[in-house]
Amino acid sequence: MRAAGYVCAMGQVWSAPLAWVGRSALGVAAGFGRFGAFAAGVVRALPDTATWGRLLVLQMARLGVHSLPIALFIAAFTGIVLALQASYTFTGAVPLYFVGTLVGKTMILELGPVLTGLALAGRVGASIAAELGTMRVTEQIDALETLAYDPLAYLAVPRVLAGILMFPLVVAFADAMGIVAGWLTALSLLDLSTPEFVRGLRLFFLPFDVRFSLIKAASFGLAVTAVGCFFGFGATGGAEGVGRSTTRAVVVSSMLILVLDAFWALVLL
Repeated sequence: MRAAGYVCAMGQVWSAPLAWVGRSALGVAAGFGRFGAFAAGVVRALPDTATWGRLLVLQMARLGVHSLPIALFIAAFTGIVLALQASYTFTGAVPLYFVGTLVGKTMILELGPVLTGLALAGRVGASIAAELGTMRVTEQIDALETLAYDPLAYLAVPRVLAGILMFPLVVAFADAMGIVAGWLTALSLLDLSTPEFVRGLRLFFLPFDVRFSLIKAASFGLAVTAVGCFFGFGATGGAEGVGRSTTRAVVVSSMLILVLDAFWALVLL
């Protein structure tokens, strides 16, 4: 009997991690299923322009225009740091005008879109998840259904479309701000003139770089807003549930930004 009990206990010890892995896998699969149903509902709501059309401009202002200050602030200091680090790295080995090359290429291809996307994942994604989550737990979304409104067309579609349209615009301003900040840093702190900086900036520049940056930005906007809406609509459990959904929205959208960054680099470069 004692041996049988020992074997049973050991079996429970070994099965517990496997059970946790199974539950986690089922939870992830169920989450993908719920998100697929949510995405299908958003697509079906797109023809309802009478509902979301008048709300689109408001969401574009909230998600895009109001996000410009933080994006420009981050981009400015990123450009300054890039110029200073480039001058430190290139000293004595590479012509100093390559500072312009590094600042331009890095801001447009990588740091401009990614840092802006991560910053807006915290600002925009959290705001959407908290707002819609509060509406869910206070039954305001149920009230919209009672009034014969499609909640997805009224709440999700204008936010998702605004993210797709405005993230590239914000990233374009961020790219420009980073380059300008790098240029001013090169003029004031480095032994570099404007013609030299522009020479480096134009050295390896391709028009495709800008398109690549904007494509990534649009996909980041889609990911941040869609994930924020999904977790907001799925919030349960009062204020604690809203906080939990908001945290998950920021974490998941940040992870998706990094995944999409690698995906577009693999596909387009």
